Amino acid sequence: MKILQDSYTDGFFDVSASHGFLPAAPPLAILPEPYGPLQELLDHMPVVKEDGTGGYLHYPGKIHEAAATLPNFLEQVTAEKDIRVIQALYRAYAFLTSAYTLEPAFQHFRDTGKYGKANTILPAQIAQPLVAVCDKLEVFPWLDYHYGYSLGNFKKIDPNGPLEWHNLSMCVRFSGQPDEAGFILLHVDINQFSPALVGSVMKALQSIQNNDLPAVEQALDDNLDTLTRMNIRRKEMWKASRWQHYNDFRVFIMGIKGNEEIFGDGVTYTGVWDTPQQFRGQTGAQDDIIPMEDIFSGVTNFYPKNELTAYLLDLRKYRPVVVQHFFNDLEAQVKDIHAEGMSGYLQQHNSATGLSRLLGILEQIYHFRNGHWQFVQKYIMANTPYAKATGGTPITSWLPNQITAVLQQMDAVLSLLDKMNVAPDEKGAQIIATNRSTLDHKKQLLAEQLSEVSQETYSADTIFSLNTKYGLSDQE
Repeated sequence: MKILQDSYTDGFFDVSASHGFLPAAPPLAILPEPYGPLQELLDHMPVVKEDGTGGYLHYPGKIHEAAATLPNFLEQVTAEKDIRVIQALYRAYAFLTSAYTLEPAFQHFRDTGKYGKANTILPAQIAQPLVAVCDKLEVFPWLDYHYGYSLGNFKKIDPNGPLEWHNLSMCVRFSGQPDEAGFILLHVDINQFSPALVGSVMKALQSIQNNDLPAVEQALDDNLDTLTRMNIRRKEMWKASRWQHYNDFRVFIMGIKGNEEIFGDGVTYTGVWDTPQQFRGQTGAQDDIIPMEDIFSGVTNFYPKNELTAYLLDLRKYRPVVVQHFFNDLEAQVKDIHAEGMSGYLQQHNSATGLSRLLGILEQIYHFRNGHWQFVQKYIMANTPYAKATGGTPITSWLPNQITAVLQQMDAVLSLLDKMNVAPDEKGAQIIATNRSTLDHKKQLLAEQLSEVSQETYSADTIFSLNTKYGLSDQE
């Protein structure tokens, strides 16, 4: 049987019960010498700088003028061995790459309300060191969620304060406005609970190895409680980043792949490749919390076989190699436990309490995804007619695809509980009763929303209001 390691680390990330999905140490806030000119460019890059004045991105074409004088640090980057410096360099060059290519699209949006065409030629002084540092990290040369925009891009305002979004600041920024900071730093905030979540998954699988059913049930309970706390924190997005201001920075996190309207055939990396390249953009779908829970709980067994699921699995490649290894080992061990995964194991051991906790976990996965779907309805669909997400996926069908899989597994677990001849504990009985009474509402909500989306012209406000109709509003 495949056994999970206690830790999956590359020196920067350490997937474990100690660090979860967060870096093992805080990211470097600024680049060391000899990269002063690059750091100075980044400091002056945001639309609004820290002193309130306009930066390079505020003025059409200014970022291109500034980048033209940037030295090519390829030799120094190639020689770097410190993983924290390598990560900070990746963050720097990935931000600069997005700013340099997407600045024309941003300016066009400011003028017309529609995304314009990107600049598709990346100069050698950006392209060559970017690709060199990406080779060291084994990542694609485009802004990502882990090393780049989010989990590797925070610093505490009060060093002794909590790891919460209002006490965090971005190391590198596009808009420079509070809504951009709140949007991405809330993801860091949520991940402060990931050590406990990863620990509960590891504990559950270890307890199965030890044939300790009570410990398995307790680990599932811990997993449920942690995921519930994460969901509560996730809902703070509505105040951390106002949906009306998402377009202040959204275009800068667009990927090349799937966004042909912006990038055409792709981006040419001067001095690296002769042909245009395409890579997916930064997206919260690259976060690790729900993908881990999908594997652990068995939602992956209910993924439909379609192009949308193919997109979802493709995003696994846009994660650090250590996270990919963790997911692969987790998937292998869950399959080794039972052909039907965790639900099959719990049924085999006649654990109604364990199955009730699994149902509760699935409910929290649903709330994560349905809450994210509500973010899409307000932050994207109500703001722009552009139909692609930053990762290059279609916005109106991407999340419903995964929500459907979760609802199907919730049905399956309830069916298993119907067949059991033992009762769960009191907490489990409440979880089961709640989900029996609300599952149909969840299905009806999604069906009505998909019906509205299928219309030639749809109303984002109508779709969003249906959440309240069925008592599933994320803001309540």
